[in-house]
Amino acid sequence: MAAVPASVEPSRRGEPETSPPGPTRGLRAWPRWGRWSTYAATVLVLVLVAGLVAVVEVVRWSFPQTDGEIAVPGLNSEVRVLRDDHGIPQVYASTGHDLFYAQGFTQAQDRFFEMDVRRHTTAGRLSEMFGATTLGIDETVRTMGWRRVAQQELSRLSPETESYLQAFSDGVNAYIHQHTPAQMSLEYTLLGLSGLHYQVADWTPVDSVSWLKAMAWNLSGNMRDEVQRGLLSGTRTPAEIASLYPPYPYARHRPIVDQGAVVDNVFEQDATAPGTRKPARPPLGHGARQALRRVGRVLDAMPQTLRSGDGLGSNAWVVDGEHSTTGKPILANDPHLGVSVPAIWYQMGLHCTRLTPRCPFDVTGFTFAGLPGVVIGHNQQIAWGFSNLGADVQDLYLEKVTGRTYLYDGRQRPLRMRDEAIRVHGRDKPFRFTVRATRHGPLLSDVDSTLSTVGANSPAGAHAPPRGNGYAVSLEWTALTPGRTADALFGFDRATTWRQFRHAAQDFAVPSQNLVYADRAGNIGYQAPGRIPIRKSGVTGDLPARGWLRADDWTGTYVPYAALPSVLNPSNGLVATANQAVVAKDYPYYLGDSWAYGYRSQRIFDLLTRKPRLSVADMSRIQLDTRNGFAPTLVPYLLKIFMPSQYLSGGQRLLQGWNFEQGADSAAAAYYNAVWRNTLALTFHDDLERPVWPDGDGRWFEVMRTLLAHPDNSWWDDSRTDGVIEERDDILSKAMKEARDELVRRQARRAVDWTWGHQHQLDLRNQTLGQSHQRLVRWLFNRGGYQVGGGGEVVDATHWNAAATGWDSYHVTAAPSMRMVVSLADLDDSRWVNLTGASGHAFDPHYVDQTRLWADGRTLAWPFTHSAVSAATRRTLTLTPAADG
Repeated sequence: MAAVPASVEPSRRGEPETSPPGPTRGLRAWPRWGRWSTYAATVLVLVLVAGLVAVVEVVRWSFPQTDGEIAVPGLNSEVRVLRDDHGIPQVYASTGHDLFYAQGFTQAQDRFFEMDVRRHTTAGRLSEMFGATTLGIDETVRTMGWRRVAQQELSRLSPETESYLQAFSDGVNAYIHQHTPAQMSLEYTLLGLSGLHYQVADWTPVDSVSWLKAMAWNLSGNMRDEVQRGLLSGTRTPAEIASLYPPYPYARHRPIVDQGAVVDNVFEQDATAPGTRKPARPPLGHGARQALRRVGRVLDAMPQTLRSGDGLGSNAWVVDGEHSTTGKPILANDPHLGVSVPAIWYQMGLHCTRLTPRCPFDVTGFTFAGLPGVVIGHNQQIAWGFSNLGADVQDLYLEKVTGRTYLYDGRQRPLRMRDEAIRVHGRDKPFRFTVRATRHGPLLSDVDSTLSTVGANSPAGAHAPPRGNGYAVSLEWTALTPGRTADALFGFDRATTWRQFRHAAQDFAVPSQNLVYADRAGNIGYQAPGRIPIRKSGVTGDLPARGWLRADDWTGTYVPYAALPSVLNPSNGLVATANQAVVAKDYPYYLGDSWAYGYRSQRIFDLLTRKPRLSVADMSRIQLDTRNGFAPTLVPYLLKIFMPSQYLSGGQRLLQGWNFEQGADSAAAAYYNAVWRNTLALTFHDDLERPVWPDGDGRWFEVMRTLLAHPDNSWWDDSRTDGVIEERDDILSKAMKEARDELVRRQARRAVDWTWGHQHQLDLRNQTLGQSHQRLVRWLFNRGGYQVGGGGEVVDATHWNAAATGWDSYHVTAAPSMRMVVSLADLDDSRWVNLTGASGHAFDPHYVDQTRLWADGRTLAWPFTHSAVSAATRRTLTLTPAADG
């Protein structure tokens, strides 16, 4: 404690109560205990200052060297790494080998701990670093065998791709060999204090390829829908389930491709032809639902950045030169992914000093730390963006397992089995388990170790086998078959024409994406890629299949690439994708049904066609559009409800004249979203299990659109109230009352003082130590409290989960992970911004230096030409070949 003057302390041992005359008083005139307190306080301050200096030094120890020279082994010639005032690197090299070597070294400087965690994630080895808390994740990933599949993929990749992956690995390893773990990242220091004795292993090409499996998992939402439909099938009628999964509203919301048809297995953009849709599978019994609950827990246990569904999606669109102010195409993209710090993307440029066959790259954009090349961006001739296609490439199979066998086609077949061992920090012995698989894939239901048997079961369909102890659930997924997606990424980076781009896209196996394209010659285009299975019986993947029936198998063939939707220079001069239906419903192949319902995409299309010509700034403004597409439907019903007091009508009055925009400062948006959340809870929580509670996304817009038009629909009735049958207006009235009270508790009594941003905040959490139980550790790595606008299924897609409970239930769970706008007329006129920053080092100036820009809707200049990059350069690092020996 700090000493206080004796004049305000009681007298002790005869010392005077007041100070002697004079402007100051000497220390010896203070009481003895006061002097000792002062000494102690002084020592404490000195210790704290010394400790603070030591902490600052430890924190800064891992900051990268970004200027001067570093000699590294394995380079052929000098490489220059130029960084701007946000630390974004642009790499210049004379060979492809040196370019990707330097990319590996540079990424490791900024993000190595993130890279290391990613490879531990995809190998099912997180528990080696973080102990038993991550054991469930490891067991799930090992069961699926992500790394095993990635290892098989390496031999299928082109020699050029293999060489780039190896060069990248060599660059990462040059960094590893020059640094101790503590010099690489603050996280290693703190893990060392926990008793972890960690030796960093060399980076390998399979570490890079494995991350593509993680992203495929992250962007595959169909399995969650299968689980939810399966859980509903035993307690709800087919009609009730159908009302919760309405069809895509083609009459109101356009698909991506609204022209063309498949003719002789080739998609012809100017053709027309009839097609077919597919029948559904039968409902499931109780035993199947029990097994599906286990799979649902597996999905929920994955970390946020790998959790499939949960508001993930993207916006990607392009207009041609006739619809731009520049006379050339303009392309925009903002993928919607889970939020974290560091952000999932890493910005950089890769430039060959002279374009040659040995060095054909002049490309810039966004990539993943740990992966060579650029995933989304532009080169000297073309630009491209992604949005998630949502193809149905996963099927869950109910499996009748008996001992070491499973039933298939009338016979017991041996399970495929392998033993796994996971080392766990803090335990002497590894965790050992057996992975079991059928011909369809691994048994995901085995992962839940708390349920070794299933309870009472009823048959899954009329001809299901005897239930016994229940059903297991296996996963068939295209990502578990080796592919060549890495080849596609390098193909995009060096393509200079539509034909070359499409050729590269043929190798893009998973995750299926909507590819949006533009080039400097003035072309724009769309391509749907991916390995999308054709099912033998022709049924959809909406519900789990019956593993014992040969008729429910996949055929082993996929939708022909030539038959996938593709358009070059569409007649309306634009392509707009936002995870909506890809193509008209008469398309003959089943691509999937887990689309977004078109509220974002139709809003984007409407904004793109509102002006005859659009500028780069116009495109950025569209990315920030916050209009809620369902509010014009719901608000008129809310305004008709009689609220019996001035207090209760305070929120309702905000909706009068509201423009339906959800800016951070909007009081009406705060109230509307609270009403929306309470309406969903009051309507469905009494009838549905928690795993299928409404999250409030676009599907629920469409569900509620129908219910609002039927005030006596049975869903409105609260089954918990005996002798009372509630109707629509009863529920809406109660939701409005509860929203009013909720916002008084959360914000203020006066409705005009509410803001949407106050309850809709962005918190950026480090996905490892940022989850610590220690507040100080969380403080070191997490950043938050950013008040933002937008919402789920609006263009500025800052998703929140209406099924969540707690004080942070409105907080952002997924968001635009980056924003980019590319001008093909002048590439240096393009704009970009990342969710956080270039650095993964806490307290580095570039840790979150783009987050405030992102939250405010601002972007950065995106220099591309050498002259523009040079003008923006603030630091230059030269990597030089190390002398032999």
